[in-house]
Amino acid sequence: MKLTDREVNNVVILEPRGKIMGGPDASLLHDKLYELIENDKKRVVIDLAGVEWMNSTGLGILISSYTTLRNHQGELKLANVTDKIQSLLTITKLVSVFDAHDSVDEAIKSFK
Repeated sequence: MKLTDREVNNVVILEPRGKIMGGPDASLLHDKLYELIENDKKRVVIDLAGVEWMNSTGLGILISSYTTLRNHQGELKLANVTDKIQSLLTITKLVSVFDAHDSVDEAIKSFK
């Protein structure tokens, strides 16, 4: 997995690319989130448009990210959720946990 980030209107957009399968992927995202939290950047959107594939460990990484931000009074939203990932979220009933949006712009606008 490759991970890039950018900031728009005080919201950090994380853009993972490739496959999210755990191992180093978890460390990469975990380390990035803690870096953001240390810099008081707690409004985060994960743009999933570039994610080709995600297994259950990858889903666990998303849950961990969500929990980490919430525990630090932050918010995590998802954008551009692909059909495959949407199916995973629906099957696991996590669809009601994550605030998912059709685009990054919609996700950014949803922060209050």
